[in-house]
Amino acid sequence: MSERRKRTGGAAAQPHRREGATGRTLRFRFDGREYAGLEGDTLASALLANGVRAVASSIKFGRPRGVYAAGSEEPNALVQIEEPFPEPMLTATTVELYDGLVATGLPGQGRLADRPDPARYDAVHAHCDVLVVGAGPAGIAAAGVAARAGARVILADERPEPGGSLLGTAETLDGAPGREWAAGEAAALAALPEVRVLRRTTVLGHYDDNYVIAVERRTNHLGAQAPADVARERVWRIRARRVVLATGGHERFVAFAGNDLPGVMLAGAARTYANHYRVLPGSRAVVFTTNDSAYAAALDLAGAGVEIAAIADVRQAPGETWAARCAERGIEVLTGHVVTAAKGEGEVSSVEVAPRPEAQGSGGQAREIPADLLLVSGGWTPVVHLFSQAGGTLRYDEELGAFTPGETRQAVEAAGFARGVRTLRECLEDGAEAGRRALAAAGFAVPAEIDVPAAGEEPAAAPAEHVWLVESGDYGTHFVDLQRDVTVAEVLRATGAGLSSVEHVKRYTTAGTAHDQGKTSGLLTGGVVAHALGVDVAELGTTTFRAPYTPVSFAALAGRDRGPLHDPVRVTALHEWHVARGALFENVGQWKRPWYYPQQGEDTAEDMETAVLRECRAAREDVAAMDASTLGKIDVVGPDAAVLLDRLYTNMMSTLKVGSIRYGVMCRPDGMVFDDGTVIRLADDRFLVTTTTGNAAAVLDWMEEWLQTEWPDLRVHCTSVTEQWATVALVGPRSREVLAQLAPGLAVDNDSFPFMTWRDAEVAGIEARVCRISFSGELAYEINVSSWSGLALWEAVMASGEVTPYGTETMHVLRAEKGFPIVGQDTDGTVTPQDLGMEWIVSKKKADFVGKRSFARADSSRPDRKHLVGLLPEDTGVLLPEGAHLVETSALPEPPVPTLGFVTSSYRSAALGRTFALALVSGGRERIGERLYAPVGADLVPVTVTSHVLYDPEGARRDG
Repeated sequence: MSERRKRTGGAAAQPHRREGATGRTLRFRFDGREYAGLEGDTLASALLANGVRAVASSIKFGRPRGVYAAGSEEPNALVQIEEPFPEPMLTATTVELYDGLVATGLPGQGRLADRPDPARYDAVHAHCDVLVVGAGPAGIAAAGVAARAGARVILADERPEPGGSLLGTAETLDGAPGREWAAGEAAALAALPEVRVLRRTTVLGHYDDNYVIAVERRTNHLGAQAPADVARERVWRIRARRVVLATGGHERFVAFAGNDLPGVMLAGAARTYANHYRVLPGSRAVVFTTNDSAYAAALDLAGAGVEIAAIADVRQAPGETWAARCAERGIEVLTGHVVTAAKGEGEVSSVEVAPRPEAQGSGGQAREIPADLLLVSGGWTPVVHLFSQAGGTLRYDEELGAFTPGETRQAVEAAGFARGVRTLRECLEDGAEAGRRALAAAGFAVPAEIDVPAAGEEPAAAPAEHVWLVESGDYGTHFVDLQRDVTVAEVLRATGAGLSSVEHVKRYTTAGTAHDQGKTSGLLTGGVVAHALGVDVAELGTTTFRAPYTPVSFAALAGRDRGPLHDPVRVTALHEWHVARGALFENVGQWKRPWYYPQQGEDTAEDMETAVLRECRAAREDVAAMDASTLGKIDVVGPDAAVLLDRLYTNMMSTLKVGSIRYGVMCRPDGMVFDDGTVIRLADDRFLVTTTTGNAAAVLDWMEEWLQTEWPDLRVHCTSVTEQWATVALVGPRSREVLAQLAPGLAVDNDSFPFMTWRDAEVAGIEARVCRISFSGELAYEINVSSWSGLALWEAVMASGEVTPYGTETMHVLRAEKGFPIVGQDTDGTVTPQDLGMEWIVSKKKADFVGKRSFARADSSRPDRKHLVGLLPEDTGVLLPEGAHLVETSALPEPPVPTLGFVTSSYRSAALGRTFALALVSGGRERIGERLYAPVGADLVPVTVTSHVLYDPEGARRDG
């Protein structure tokens, strides 16, 4: 910990706050100590006001790091917010101070919260004629022109208040402080009916067709006082006709020894702290620059009370006006000089300055200057991230020493410094012209004349000199990426290994991959690579700019899809009835399905077996009903509907007659089972496809994928209608009797209503579609009605006699007794229809279908493929655990133990009077009658392999 930090602190002490600072006092805690700041501070400015220099430590070397910048480009000052809710990896420069803030410094990585986030997050969609990104001088000018012509305008800026560069300078517009002009213009724009001014809103990504994503931080700055009913952050999904990018620029630093010490800071950032936050980041400063902008910073700081010990300018000839102004204030200007090292224990205490080797003729010796602040300006880089994301090309500006926007095919353009415009006056004019062009392109009348405020006179600028590093014999502490601890030495190691692409060097060294995404270090790294290779920076180009522009929280991206809303809970129209009857529920996909219905004395988990056996007996011996509404239902309509289904299913669907039903299986291209269900032909050009509950969305997506990518010529529309229908499965020997009672107008005998057909009828006075389908092997019907009528139908069924409701566990037992597989339980993505004993469902007549070619592979007909078989434990009371592996011997050999397969389903059967299981076993059909062994606890239980159809193999019971 630095001596300055030890000496300062205390709730009231703000020793580096300038006189005249106003605002409500806010109390906060950092690294366990109490401090005070002012309303309007960031955490960074408040810490600097209290003399806190070391804010964090570096991720690799553990070196102390201080505040380096004043905005989202900050590479160093990472913090973790502890209260009111933990949030890691935030930059102190963008955390607005609030009363009660508790934070700690981070070594480049943080920790996630150990409790649920109580805040809300949401998302909105917006459309506009002109989106302006950046509320600096150019952005405000562009938005003003567009808005006053009647266009729908969105002006978005990441800061709490508009003004951009004006906030950190003493520049004037129309004779008044620039920030006052910006505030007034923004207020006037916000008052217009077709304008949105979004503060604290960062545009993260720019995509095709001017689709833009932004995140608005709505209550982060309020801390514990944030209203519970207002979203903390909001994602804006904006579609704009024209986009103006007035994103400004980032100042970059220079690589020299110790350039990471607390007390080293970008010159423009120090100017912002002095002017905007009225905080002095040090008391005695040395300025190191390659361009004129640092002179304005030096003079502003000198006027605020910081002693400027010297300005080391790499150039021989800085701007004459700037040099004269410095001379008037007694500031020494060392031309042709560089800073060779920042020195100090834990923070800057002195700066070593020396003439550049090529400037030796100018005289002068290396010297060490006592200072606690070193301000660096290695030039400015336009923020071209969004322009590049939008597909724009970049060109190298020799005068600026940076890449600027070139051409783009999208309706987007850059304005102001974002496209390399230098002076305030030029930025205002350029922004206004960008607004005019956007208006014209959007079809609005363009005003003949545009007034822009008058900016103060600016000194003529001298050409900048582009210096990337100060040469040395040891580059071990010449940092090019402060967050990743990447040094010049590492870059030289990469180029020495033969890497010549800046993209490859980025990945070799990790430079530019941290939270700041190389905003201050990206071009510097390229400059060092160019220096090492002896090529021009323009030849190297840049790394790829990708979204997001700044880090975004997962909570914001998730929006309200968190907690119970992360995966929507879906319930059927009969759900409240099930709840009222005490049903326990099972999650199937997103659905809550009744698992079983415990009666009195069956309330505990141990009693589940009793309840399920009771429900099974009712279905096998009497009559029972199940809510089958969750089965996926897809309406397939169009002249080519039969063609589509023939291509997707292994069996023929085009020959199905209207009024009939056919069971079908879909396979992946590799021939493995994807889903199964029934296909109901409603008309020549219309089918209703049913799917498994959990696979409904996947099957619909599968159909659309083939239609849109492979067979766009097919005239077919597929629509999910799962929630439009309520389905009641009526099962058991008495089901025909109950249906006849409920639907007196429907002929229900076998001849009139055969298996795998459907009929329209009135059931309990409700229009219904009744299907003769059985997933239990018993006489059964599936009665489908509008979901609005589902509860009325169910209650009528329950009132028609002693009908037992049953749940999914009973359904599983009934179907397993009959050897009906469930996709996803009795299959694992490596199972063909033939493996399931369903060769009959693979058509030999069709020329092709998805997966057919794969059945001809030698691997698909291997004799040792796993087949679906039944297992009967020799001890009829032993229930095999699902997933248990099967072995050939009664004693396990030394590992690795060869296994033959595994148990997929295991149940206790009322009809069989014993336990049984289904399993996938290598060469299983050839092993029927063999004894295998399955682990149950510490024992190996003997089991006999049998057919997977264990009950009514003749199928006699399905017709009653």
